[in-house]
Amino acid sequence: MRQTMMLLVVAGLASFCVLGQQAPEQGGRGRGRGAGNPESPLRGPRVDVLHMVRPIDIHDTVWIEDLTSVEVRDLIHSGKTTALIIVGGMEDNGPYLPVGKHGTVMKIEAEAIARKLGNALVAPLINTAPGRPERPGLPGAIALSAETYRGLLTDYAESLKADGFKNIFFLGDHGPDQPPQIEVSKVLNEKWKGTGVMAAQVPEYYDYADVQKFETTVLDIHEKPEGFHDDYYSSAIVMTQDVDNARIPERIKANKTSINGVELYPTSKPIADGRKIVALRADATVAAIQKLLVNRTGQ
Repeated sequence: MRQTMMLLVVAGLASFCVLGQQAPEQGGRGRGRGAGNPESPLRGPRVDVLHMVRPIDIHDTVWIEDLTSVEVRDLIHSGKTTALIIVGGMEDNGPYLPVGKHGTVMKIEAEAIARKLGNALVAPLINTAPGRPERPGLPGAIALSAETYRGLLTDYAESLKADGFKNIFFLGDHGPDQPPQIEVSKVLNEKWKGTGVMAAQVPEYYDYADVQKFETTVLDIHEKPEGFHDDYYSSAIVMTQDVDNARIPERIKANKTSINGVELYPTSKPIADGRKIVALRADATVAAIQKLLVNRTGQ
């Protein structure tokens, strides 16, 4: 009797193992989203969308993350072979601007730059900058180790190259962003030599001295520093997206609507000034990128 029971147990285990091995083959993808999961509504082989004819018009956006795979494919085939890798940074920006201010500024500028270029798409924002993760700064600051940051830039660029992009540009809105971008660009260009693909950091984007000069001479804004890591032009730029980015409703309530002696309320003037500053920086960056494209060699 005991021997008979053991044989039944062994036979049952063998049947279970066979069934377990066969399950992934039924749907081609195993458990999870395929037919190997009996509770999944997605059964059968997946459609090869990368080789299908696009069934709808392309959505009007420059952001890769907001496009479908077939939209990205067709945009690259149509000549949008320039990709922007953009970096912000999280740090103390005073009591009125969020710690992610640089990322907000970078996204606003990247939209304008890509549209002015006409042949560019923008990779998802990297909003953490190099620093000391174990000691990033004031509350809310998040930093990446130098190795992690370089690896992130490299992997972004390698992925975009594999997608079919030919010109990959690094833009950073935060001081520590810049040197590693230059370093990674040099390494990638050496590795990619002869492939027809180039990488470059665009220093003309990060030219706040020119912004300050424009603010003074053209906008007639004269700031008197109050000691915060905050300023009129940064507030004006982020306000073009949403006045909440500069905490305007809360500042009105607290009667704290100025920065460095310059009023942000009523909001019409700073928003108008912000748009002019965005255009200034976009124009300078586009001109620099176009020059790089004309002068590219050895790729």
